[in-house]
Amino acid sequence: MGKEYRIAQRKINGKVREVKDNKVVMELDVNMAGLIESLPRMVEELALNAGLLAINAIINAECEEKAGKKHARIPHRTANWWGNENGVVCYDGQMVPFERPRLRGKNGKEVVLETYREFQNPTDMNRMVAKRFLLGLSSRNYEESVRQLIKGYGLTKSSVSRKVAQATAEQMRQLMERDLSGLNLCVIFIDGTNYKEHLLVVAIGVDTEGRKHVLGLREGATENRELCMGLLEDMARRGLDTSGDYLFILDGSKGLRSAVTRMFGANAKVQRCQIHKIRNVCSHLPKKHQAEITRRIKAAYKMTGYDDAKESLDITVNWLKRLNSSAAESLKEGMEETLTLHKLGITGYIRKTLSSTNVIESCFSVTSTITGRVKRWQGNDMVQRWAATSLLRAESKFKRVKGYRDIPKVIAALKQHKNLDLQKQAA
Repeated sequence: MGKEYRIAQRKINGKVREVKDNKVVMELDVNMAGLIESLPRMVEELALNAGLLAINAIINAECEEKAGKKHARIPHRTANWWGNENGVVCYDGQMVPFERPRLRGKNGKEVVLETYREFQNPTDMNRMVAKRFLLGLSSRNYEESVRQLIKGYGLTKSSVSRKVAQATAEQMRQLMERDLSGLNLCVIFIDGTNYKEHLLVVAIGVDTEGRKHVLGLREGATENRELCMGLLEDMARRGLDTSGDYLFILDGSKGLRSAVTRMFGANAKVQRCQIHKIRNVCSHLPKKHQAEITRRIKAAYKMTGYDDAKESLDITVNWLKRLNSSAAESLKEGMEETLTLHKLGITGYIRKTLSSTNVIESCFSVTSTITGRVKRWQGNDMVQRWAATSLLRAESKFKRVKGYRDIPKVIAALKQHKNLDLQKQAA
């Protein structure tokens, strides 16, 4: 197993013995009959024991700095070794029993060991507990699973729930206080979804390099203008430039559209989500007609030019009037804003990316997967904490949007149309 390990031929349960010449000295049971079967367990124990050994070495280093080596004659030492005491450290997401050294100063009082106090800090422990929850562990089986690795305590269901609450509250604080002034944004997606009778409205921005950023989160009863205005005003408070040239990708909510107009002006460029539009139209039709209308609308949206796409959709509206007038009115409503990208002359992958709010819906899928394990919701605050934690986890895995190399074309088109709008107003 290499020069760094001393192997004993007797069974001693894989204990870490010492650090010698900057090497970990281990004694391992290498009973060949059961080696293959026990190898995964040996690796786990090796990693855990090595970690605890490292903690012990760091604490002892501080002791030697303050009191010198044990039994050494140091006349001017400021503290003396004072035996050991049973304590605990936070390790691998749990409280672990740990025998720590003690020092006594010349005044007879115990010397505080800064390294030991730092290893007792539960911040990392809370983060580890929250991470394991996000990976699918519940408070009902968390204690059992970690005890299979190491003998710890302080992991009852109630204590784990408290740690999760603390960790998710910190995640929500980070999201709600995030500074947006340093983000060079050009596209802003805003969408809402209902979950457990709570509405979550999320904003995600795309910068000029195609990178995505979670901008804000709001929870409410309905997707009304006041809720959406609260989200936009909070983003402005944290540094979002309301005079910037943005392309807004919205889900079709009238309250959200009204809030964008109020905050960014009547000339704000809005692309209505084409997928939401197709769903809304199909909701008025029997199933036997839904496939055909979906094919017709998608064919129009795939056309390169605005005029061709608009003509195709007008024909579909007339066709729908003979089937269902409500479906025809649904397609007609907001039709122009479903073709904003066509008007801007945007084509290719970037148009497909910006034609829907799928960027946000993929985040909501992560949120639903994680919060689906919650058995009992305890108020709006809990919903927001879990949602913020889930969204930040999703953000950590974000890739640049498809077609990001064409973002400069989007920026140029936005500026060109803004100048045209100003010229029309001046005339």
